[in-house]
Amino acid sequence: MSNIKTRTLAAGSLLCASLLATVPAAAQVSLDSCRNMALRNNKTIRLAEEGIRGAGYEKKAAFAAYLPGIDFTGGYMYNQNQIELLAEDAKLPTMSFDPATQSFKYNILTTPDGTPIKDPSSGGLIPTEVAVIPKEAMSYDIHNVFAGAFTLTQPIFMGGMIKAMNDITHYAENAAVAMKNSAVQDVVFGVDQAYWTVVSLCEKKRLAESFVALVDSLDHNVQALLDEGMATRSDLLTVDVKLNEARIAQTKVENGLSLARMALAQLCGLPVHSQMVLADENGPSAAYQAAPVDVNMPDVYARRADLEVIRQSINILGGRERLALGAMLPKVAAVGMYSFSNPNVNHGFEKKFGGGFSVGATVTIPLWHWGQHYNHYRATKATTNAQRLMLEDLEEKVQLQVSQAQYSFDEAYKTYDMTLSNMEKAEENLRSAQLGYREGVLTTDDVIAAQTAWLAANSEKIDAQIGIRLCEVYLSKVLGTLY
Repeated sequence: MSNIKTRTLAAGSLLCASLLATVPAAAQVSLDSCRNMALRNNKTIRLAEEGIRGAGYEKKAAFAAYLPGIDFTGGYMYNQNQIELLAEDAKLPTMSFDPATQSFKYNILTTPDGTPIKDPSSGGLIPTEVAVIPKEAMSYDIHNVFAGAFTLTQPIFMGGMIKAMNDITHYAENAAVAMKNSAVQDVVFGVDQAYWTVVSLCEKKRLAESFVALVDSLDHNVQALLDEGMATRSDLLTVDVKLNEARIAQTKVENGLSLARMALAQLCGLPVHSQMVLADENGPSAAYQAAPVDVNMPDVYARRADLEVIRQSINILGGRERLALGAMLPKVAAVGMYSFSNPNVNHGFEKKFGGGFSVGATVTIPLWHWGQHYNHYRATKATTNAQRLMLEDLEEKVQLQVSQAQYSFDEAYKTYDMTLSNMEKAEENLRSAQLGYREGVLTTDDVIAAQTAWLAANSEKIDAQIGIRLCEVYLSKVLGTLY
């Protein structure tokens, strides 16, 4: 019996030491590598990059409004009738110069004494000579009309609306960049969480394997004692139940680890069944970083990408205010045009293309629109004020976030220190239980209880280690330094 219990103690010590065993370092993937893969393959980030590209094009389009615009307008029209200015030939009276009076006089029919003779039917004077304008001379063929014009328009003063549009597109581009930075932070935060979850489950998997081996060794020893008549059937059943529980827990950890690896691979843009060996699977390799004590909140506000999006939104709304104000101001533009048509009337009526230049200016002055533009201006101003209040509220929440993250970080450190102390006590308790069982003063239940306490202490230590890493990541995120 003494030899069997001695083997139990030796097996327990060996299995405790197995938690420090290392994983082969071949093809190891570091946290930075996971981050880079995720940033390259993440569709949200690629979508944000397309948003930046689109904002850049909008900025170029807004700048083009400063430059003159050249347009061409062309058209064709078929007319059923032609233009006939005369219904019949026109007969116009003529005039002759009278030297006696030094003036022109109509050539009209008169009596011998010079009295004009009137037409009995119309009552008008009867000319002696007429100038005939044929009807055909005043008829114009407009059945097929072609016309076109090249127009150049140069804005001179548009009420500040062009400047406002350029400012809006500039701020929109900045907002798109800030949205991408925010997406990058979210992706990195998600990858870090998934990475450390895999590391945690790797350690818990080794712990579960060690615990199964530990209970299995006890099961074999109790079976041997039962065969020698030094243990009861109840002792063996108790150990068997505990062994089954340990194996079930091991299966759950293995399944959870497989799912966690799949989640990490998906975040990295890899096939979900990709096999990756993480650089920290033996436990976090990098040293823990102390939480910053003094935090300059204005710097935090400046680094936070989500707050930058709100700030740029406020600038955009300010530009919209200026747009609304510009709608109430006069607009001045210079206009140049070359127009042509067929037929044309440049030199009489000709059935060929002809045209000419014209230059001028246009002025538009809004006079009365029943308060439409002014109310729109007030509405945009109210929206801007609401956005400023939202930014102030978010800054207050960010300050609370930073405080909570610092407290959580300090708590994680203290928890880790306590788990180290608990580990020492659990190992000493397990050693004492195994020694007491070997000496026959403790029962199988006592050994199982000590083993369970040892398992819980190890599990809490792993959780505390990973908790520090997760708190580091979260603190970096709320401080805006996670890239």
